[in-house]
Amino acid sequence: MTTATCLPLVRDEAWLPVEETAQVGRIRRAAAALAERLGFGETRTAEIGLAVTEIGTNLHKHARQGVVVLRSVRGERDSAVEIVAVDRGPGIGDVALAWQDGQSTTGTLGVGLGAVARLATSCSMTSRLGSGTALVARFAPVLDWAPEWGAENAAGITRPITGEEVCGDAYAFCRSADRLTLMMCDGSGHGPLAAAASDIAVRTFRDLAPMPPDQIVTRLHQALRGTRGGAVAVADIDLAARTVRFCGLGNIAGAVLGDRKQGMISVPGVAGHQARTIRTFDYALPDRAAVVLHSDGLTERWGLDFGGDLVHDQPVLIATTLLREAGVRNDDASVLVARPA
Repeated sequence: MTTATCLPLVRDEAWLPVEETAQVGRIRRAAAALAERLGFGETRTAEIGLAVTEIGTNLHKHARQGVVVLRSVRGERDSAVEIVAVDRGPGIGDVALAWQDGQSTTGTLGVGLGAVARLATSCSMTSRLGSGTALVARFAPVLDWAPEWGAENAAGITRPITGEEVCGDAYAFCRSADRLTLMMCDGSGHGPLAAAASDIAVRTFRDLAPMPPDQIVTRLHQALRGTRGGAVAVADIDLAARTVRFCGLGNIAGAVLGDRKQGMISVPGVAGHQARTIRTFDYALPDRAAVVLHSDGLTERWGLDFGGDLVHDQPVLIATTLLREAGVRNDDASVLVARPA
């Protein structure tokens, strides 16, 4: 098997609601602090503050249940600040028009999207009338930045249970010339101890040489002994053969999304504590299909009409939209989406 490259670690630093004007300032200060912590210069930090203020202000003015997620993106040499904004507002009828300067239509994120796009290294948005809008903007230390890890065809998002600052769920993914391998861990319970178990799973996965998913799950089971343990799942996507080999232990849900939603099978157990059977199952990967893993913080009662666009949306926007629509349980929640080329 060829050598795999682990893609950057993305950490959801904070989920910040935008319901009052004062909360816009809080988001700006938090984003600036994150940029400074990642070593950004004063000018770039100020630019991020301007963009986040624009996003937060327009969420407050035009949206319902608006939230900004601050994310750090760390590679071996590079880092970036990522902003994800999501709402349950009326949605945007013409997304292309909304990017143009001077557009201010009730129900959009508002005036200033063009400015946000110019300040960001990359920026994308999805919206559906009656459902809401999701936007992602990434800010590298410099505008003309080429990431060390290249193009990304997988992304995820996590959200802690109400009342906790850290999420007990975590994910990671690695890529080689012909494969894309996804891993998710839902640490048992909530809070720091659950997060500690998931962090061990992520570190173990990233340190492993490429191997079949059942062997990875076995290694994760061994690594999680002495912790709270958790549910784990690995999906190994063969990009040439267009197949997915899936191995799940516990209640991580997996699905292939093409013309229909094809659920993938996990076996009962708790990594680190109980694993009587570790099995893999093979699934076809149709053209233009996506692979989704999510924890039980999401209901499984969602289908292809989840409010996003599998063909055109970036994986992070698909994951965010799924979390908005299906993350109805008061629980830690995580979604990981891969859309192979």
